[in-house]
Amino acid sequence: MAASSAALSSNGLRSETAQLLHSPPSFTRPHGVLNLRKQSLLPLRGVGLVRSSATTAEPEVEYARTGEEEEGRILRVGLICGGPSAERGISLNSARSVLDHIQGDDLHVSCYYIDHTMKAYAISSAQVYSNTPADFHFKLESLAQGFESLAEFVQHLATSVDIVFPVIHGRFGEDGGIQELLEKSNIPFVGTQSNECRTAFDKYDASLELDRQGFVTVSSFLVQGYEFEQTELSNWFSTNNLDVEQGKVVVKPARAGSSIGVTVAYGVTDSLRKANAIISEGIDDKVVVEIFLEGGREFTTIVLDVSSGFDCQPVALLPTEVELQSHSNDDLSEKDIIFNYRRKYLPTQQVAYHTPPRFPEDVTRLIREGASLLFQRLGLRDFARIDGWFLPPSAHAAYLKGNKFGHSESGTIVFTDINLISGMEQTSFLFQQASKVGFSHSNILRTVIQHACLRFPSLRHYSVVSSPYQRKKYSTSNTSPAKHQDQNQRRKVYVIFGGDTSERQVSLMSGTNVWLNLQTFNDLEVTPCLLASSTISDETGLGVGSRAVWSLPYSGVLRHTTEEVLDACIEAIEPVRAALTSHLRSQVMDEIAEGLKKHTWFTGFDISDDLPKRLYLDQWIKQAKEEGATVFIAVHGGIGEDGTLQSLLEAGGVPYTGPGVFASKTCMDKVATSLSLQHLAADGVLTINKEVRRKEDVLKIQPLEIWHDLTSKLRSETVCVKPARDGCSTGVARLCCDGDLAVYIKALESCLARIPPNSLSKAHGVIEMPVPTPELLIFEPFVETDEIVVSPDTHDFLWEGNSRWVEITVGVIGKRRAMRSLTPSITVKETGDILSLEEKFQGGTGINLTPPPLSIISKEALEKCKEHIELIANTLQLEGFSRIDAFVNVDSGEVLIIEVNTVPGMTPSTVLIHQALTEKPPMYPHRFFRTLLDLASQRCL
Repeated sequence: MAASSAALSSNGLRSETAQLLHSPPSFTRPHGVLNLRKQSLLPLRGVGLVRSSATTAEPEVEYARTGEEEEGRILRVGLICGGPSAERGISLNSARSVLDHIQGDDLHVSCYYIDHTMKAYAISSAQVYSNTPADFHFKLESLAQGFESLAEFVQHLATSVDIVFPVIHGRFGEDGGIQELLEKSNIPFVGTQSNECRTAFDKYDASLELDRQGFVTVSSFLVQGYEFEQTELSNWFSTNNLDVEQGKVVVKPARAGSSIGVTVAYGVTDSLRKANAIISEGIDDKVVVEIFLEGGREFTTIVLDVSSGFDCQPVALLPTEVELQSHSNDDLSEKDIIFNYRRKYLPTQQVAYHTPPRFPEDVTRLIREGASLLFQRLGLRDFARIDGWFLPPSAHAAYLKGNKFGHSESGTIVFTDINLISGMEQTSFLFQQASKVGFSHSNILRTVIQHACLRFPSLRHYSVVSSPYQRKKYSTSNTSPAKHQDQNQRRKVYVIFGGDTSERQVSLMSGTNVWLNLQTFNDLEVTPCLLASSTISDETGLGVGSRAVWSLPYSGVLRHTTEEVLDACIEAIEPVRAALTSHLRSQVMDEIAEGLKKHTWFTGFDISDDLPKRLYLDQWIKQAKEEGATVFIAVHGGIGEDGTLQSLLEAGGVPYTGPGVFASKTCMDKVATSLSLQHLAADGVLTINKEVRRKEDVLKIQPLEIWHDLTSKLRSETVCVKPARDGCSTGVARLCCDGDLAVYIKALESCLARIPPNSLSKAHGVIEMPVPTPELLIFEPFVETDEIVVSPDTHDFLWEGNSRWVEITVGVIGKRRAMRSLTPSITVKETGDILSLEEKFQGGTGINLTPPPLSIISKEALEKCKEHIELIANTLQLEGFSRIDAFVNVDSGEVLIIEVNTVPGMTPSTVLIHQALTEKPPMYPHRFFRTLLDLASQRCL
C-alpha cells in the first residue's frame, strides 16, 4: 500500500477554519462557561510508572483553588464521580450533566474521580466529558493529580472546596461511604447523611424499615450464599403460596443501585443459582429474593426538600409511570420484561415514560404523599428518587405485608427502591419531573445545592440560584415583534431532530444536547423542534413538505423517545389530559413555592408552561426564513442526511448546519461514497470492495448459495453486512458462515427490531435493526484489526499490533474545500466485532482513545492520517462538520474508508466532543456547537 503524497496541512488551508474554531465572533459570555483562568496548582502526588504514552493534546488539568481567591463570593463545589460499582460510567454521565448546568461566575466546580480500586484523582473538566472512564484511565497517572489515600483526598477537599456534590451511583456513593468520610472531616456535602444512607440504600434493610414505619411492603428473602438457605428459601416460597419449582420472583442485589444485576427467576433452585451468580460476580454479597409483582405498573418520583435546613419539608414532584413495552416478535425472547440497565439508559421503544402517570388522580396523590412521608421518616436530605409499584385492585396482592399506608380504593402503592443520588443525565427523571413544574436543569440543581448550604452556617451567606442565567426565562411562544422586542433582537435558532429512521432516538439525544448547550448563549433564542414521522404525509400523498414539525416547550423535549415527545405534544393539546396535568402541576408548584418563599435566594420558576405548536415542514421553513433563523440539523438518516432537508432549506433561503445537498446525497449512499474516493488510492486513501444486493432478491435465494457467491466475489472468509443507505449504527453485523446469513435474512423477513445477543456463530451483543427494513444491502469483506484491550485493573491497555490496522473515527470541521481534521479517536469494541448502538451513543459505554496513544500510532503517522482525512472531506465537498469512520495503518497513516456521516451523533458523550476538547485551546461543548452554528450562518445559499 502506497503512502500518501497529498499534503493538505499548510497554514493557508487551516488558518481560516482555525480562526473560526478558536476566535469566533464576539458575544456575551454565557453563564455556565468554565473559568479557564490560571490557578495555582497543587503539587502532584502519586505519579507512578507511565505504562502507555499519550500525546500532549490533553487539556490542562484544572485543579481546585488553594487560597482565599474571591472568598465569600464564589461557592467552590467539589464534584465527585466514579466509584467502585458497575454504574461508574453512568456516574460520569451524571457528573457531566451537573457540570454543564451549574458552572457559572458565582459557582466554581472542581472535578474528582474515584476509580474501582477506590483511588481518588483530581481530574480536568475535559475528562468528565469522556464517554466512559476507560477513555481516560490510561492517562490518569500521567495527567491527573492522584492521592495516596482517601484520607489525603479528604484533607485536600477540606481546604479546596466549600461543599461536595457526590455523584457516585451505587456503592460508596449511596451507601454512606463517601458521606461518612466527609462527616468525619466536617466537610459540607449535598444529600443525605451516612447513617440514613446505609439504611435506605440496602434494599432488604430499607424494606424492614418501611414495614416498621407503617408502609405496605413486599415479602422478601435475604440470600447470603449459605448452604442451608435452600431449605429456608423453600419454606419462604411455601409461606407466600409460591410454587417451589416455578414460583416467579425477582432476584436483585441488596446494595447495587436500582438496575445492576436485577433478574427474574422461577422456583427455589433457579433463584439460588441466580443469587449466587450475583455474589460470585462480586456485584454484592447480599441478594434479595422478592415476589414478582404481577399486574403492577412501575413508577418513580423525585422528592425535593424545601425546608429551612435542619428541619424537613419534602415535596414530591409529579411521578413518572414506567411502561415496559414489547413491539416485535424478537422481544418474546425476553421472557420476563424488567426495567433493566439497557432499558433505563438507552432510548429505545422497549420502555416509555408518562409524566404525570396515567393513574387515577387519588393514586397519584397517594404516591406523592407516601414518597414525601417516606423521605421524612427515613431522614433523607435535599433530594432523592423513590421507585415503586401501583397494583390495581384486580392484581393478586395477598403477598403484600400488612394493612398499612399505601392502600386505597383504586389500588395499592408499594415503595421498593430508594435512590439517594438519582441519575442526572440530561433527560433523567430528575430533569423530566422538575421541568414539568417550572425548573430548568440549572435551576433545580442550584436549588438543591443552595438548600444543602442551609445546613452549614459557614455557607448560608452564599446565593447561587439567582444568577443572570437563571433569570433568563425559557419560552417557545411565537409572539409579535411589538410585544417582545428584546427576544427578536436575539438570533433565532431552530434545532430539528427526530424523523422516522432507526436512529431517531439517537437524533433526539443529539438534538437535546445541542439545544441545551446553545441556549446558554444570551444572544440566541433556541427552539427545539421535532420532525414527526412520515406516516401521515405518506397516506395523504402530499409529499415531504407535509411532514409535521412540532416546536416544543422545555419539558416536552426531555423524553425518552421521539414517540414520547409526540405523545406529549398531543397530550398537551388534548383538553382532558391537559387540564389534569395543569391541575397537578399547580399543586406541586404551590407546595414548592410555599416552602421556598421564605428564602431570598429563590427567585421563582424559570420555565413557562407553553403549548407545543404544529406546522407542516413547508410552513416551518417559511417561518424560519421570516424570522431569519438558522437551522441546526440533528436528524440522523433519512431526509436529514440524504440531501432532502438540505434541498428544502436551500430553496427556502434558510441557512443550515452541515454539508450541502450534493455531499449529503453522496455520503448517504455508501457505494457512491466509495466510488467518489476510488481515484485516491495512490494518495493513501483506500476503499473496500462492496457487493450490493436487493432485499427482495436475498429473500428468494438459499443462504448457502448467496454465501458461496459473496465469499468468492469478495475474496473473504467472513463478511460484514450493512444497510446501503441508512445510518452507521443499525443493521451492521459480522457474518462468519451461511448460518449467520440465514439468521440475518430471517430477521429481515420477519421485520425484527433487533437480533438478540449471540444469535450468530460468533459472540455479539444486541444488533439493532433498521425499521423499516432496508431495500438495499451492502456486503463487504470484514476487515480484521488488532484487538485493543483496556484493563481497568492497571489503567493500561494491551495491544499486540500484528496487523498494524486499527479502527478510528474523526470529526472534520470548517468551510467547503477548507475542511480541517480534528484529532482522531481509536474506537475500542468491548464485546463482539461490531460497535454496538450502546458503544456508539450510550454514555458510560464504549471506549474511545482520544488522542490515540503514541505507543499505538506515531505522531508522524497520525499527522499523515489527518491529511488523508482532510483529503477525503474536501474531495467529497463536505462543509460545516461531519464524522469519518475508517481504518488506519499505524505505520504509514494510510486510511481505509468505512463511511462518512454528514449528521454525526451529537449526544453528550459523542466522540466529536472529546476531539474538540483536544484542540488548543480546548473547545467545550457549548463553544463547539456555537462554532458549528456560526459556520452555518456564513454559508452561501
